[in-house]
Amino acid sequence: MDLHEEQVDEVTALSVKGRIDSTTAPAFGQRLESVVTAPAGRLVVDFRDLEYISSAGFRVLLVAAKRAEECGNRLVLCSLSGKVRQLFDLGGFLDLFTIAASRDDAMTAAR
Repeated sequence: MDLHEEQVDEVTALSVKGRIDSTTAPAFGQRLESVVTAPAGRLVVDFRDLEYISSAGFRVLLVAAKRAEECGNRLVLCSLSGKVRQLFDLGGFLDLFTIAASRDDAMTAAR
């Protein structure tokens, strides 16, 4: 898994490439946690280049979403590919997150 972070105005955009599984989920979770618990933490996670996400990855996303809500911050996911979107659907996760079709839409939703 490769993470690329970019600050756009008051929103942090985190692009994920590769796989989020039991090996990579802890580092992914730590990065999410640090942004969503910061003052005025607004985070967009761009999954355009994500190949796979396991239950460990879903768990860290759920924890980050809960922490963002507790802190009054925002977490928006975007650009779910067909295969990854299917995993979100099968797991019943589509309704649990704010999901935008594009990064631009996600940046707007995160503000």
